[in-house]
Amino acid sequence: MNVVQPIRDKSIVEQILLYLKLTNERDYIFFGMGVHSGLRVSDLLKLRVRDVRDQLHVVYVPEKIKSRLKKRRKQKMFIIHPDIAEDLRRFIEGMDDDEYLFASRQRKTITGAVGEPISRVTAYRMLNKVARRFGVQQIGTHSLRKTWGYHLYMDDPTNLALLMKMFGHEDMTTTLLYLGLTQDAMDAAIRGLSYT
Repeated sequence: MNVVQPIRDKSIVEQILLYLKLTNERDYIFFGMGVHSGLRVSDLLKLRVRDVRDQLHVVYVPEKIKSRLKKRRKQKMFIIHPDIAEDLRRFIEGMDDDEYLFASRQRKTITGAVGEPISRVTAYRMLNKVARRFGVQQIGTHSLRKTWGYHLYMDDPTNLALLMKMFGHEDMTTTLLYLGLTQDAMDAAIRGLSYT
């Protein structure tokens, strides 16, 4: 399994947002919601217009995770960030409440269904395409959530307890590893090592 990283440079995040805003409104809203909310891609893809129309928060119950660790499936709320709220409002104008927020433009090959959400694979491809354009490596669907958490932590390390709660992690080490901060610390320590 490939390790994916957050986008550590805020200016790159801003450039990606601007690029997507000019080239693809759906992908712009998707990326913007991801880096501003901390929602998993699987949760973003399930959003319907009614979940965000005239709302201050996105309210959801995390999906059941198949693992030995039993994560609590409590309802969580993520604010719709002011930086994306107005663009989101314009994006959903004229859409029905039952429509998926990030609907595919294509008919499903097997079922023939129309208006279904884009797949995780489509989201991954979009993210990788834009990441390559901006020279970002080790990107994946978790990179949006990791970017959100990374910058919350870097802006104020006292947010660590909040991030643990939002990610559903049991300890700080897990959160620091998830955000790539442990690797950053190791890199800094090694760079500082000198025998001369």
